[in-house]
Amino acid sequence: MLDGGRRVFVKKGTGSCSFASEAAGLRWLADPGVVAVPEVISVSSDTLILEWVDTGPATAAAAERFGRELAALHAAGAPAFGAPWPGTIARLPMENTAALDWPSFYVTRRVLPFVRLARDDGRLSAVDVELIEDACAYLPEVAGPAEPPNRIHGDLWNGNLLWTDGQVVLIDPAAHGGHRETDLAMLALFGAPHLSTILGAYREAAPLSDGWRERVPLHQLHPLAVHVCLYGEAYRGSLTTAAAQVLAL
Repeated sequence: MLDGGRRVFVKKGTGSCSFASEAAGLRWLADPGVVAVPEVISVSSDTLILEWVDTGPATAAAAERFGRELAALHAAGAPAFGAPWPGTIARLPMENTAALDWPSFYVTRRVLPFVRLARDDGRLSAVDVELIEDACAYLPEVAGPAEPPNRIHGDLWNGNLLWTDGQVVLIDPAAHGGHRETDLAMLALFGAPHLSTILGAYREAAPLSDGWRERVPLHQLHPLAVHVCLYGEAYRGSLTTAAAQVLAL
């Protein structure tokens, strides 16, 4: 609690650029004024202080509102595929240097760096890596119609949604200019309350290109590769299955 009685949420740590990255992402998501995020009160190399958010029930009304707000966030756009700050996801660094198109950004900045990290740590075999590299090579052919860079959260699993009284507040972003289907695929990966309502409201506000459901495994390659790096064998099968599904598109 700050002087004056204001309640805050304080994160502490050392030896990482993650707080600066998180703060930059929160401010960037807040900038269009279409989604709720906690205010960044202070950030340093070892401390991040955020506005406190009181949570509440996950309601259908909040889910519908969130679907519309997420569509508006994506439509706010981004200057390029990438971001002008160093990225992080969980405790891992993430390359945000811009790329000319989304498939090359996704393959070279998101999927393959984590696949190779997992290989070097012995969490993926040479056969696993070859399968995923084949999927990445094929990805430009099945990525769907080209879209401009969208302003995305980048790590939009249910744990990063704070359900409040009538609204969803977004936390812990890996924000960057990316593909809007990536956020939707991340919501689907681990599930979210009222997911069908979120997706329905989103699609009413911003219709998706044909084949978006079939492309979900493509957009899940990155988070699954990250989870293999963090947690190992438990996610290896899901990652290789997603790669095989991409190759079957």
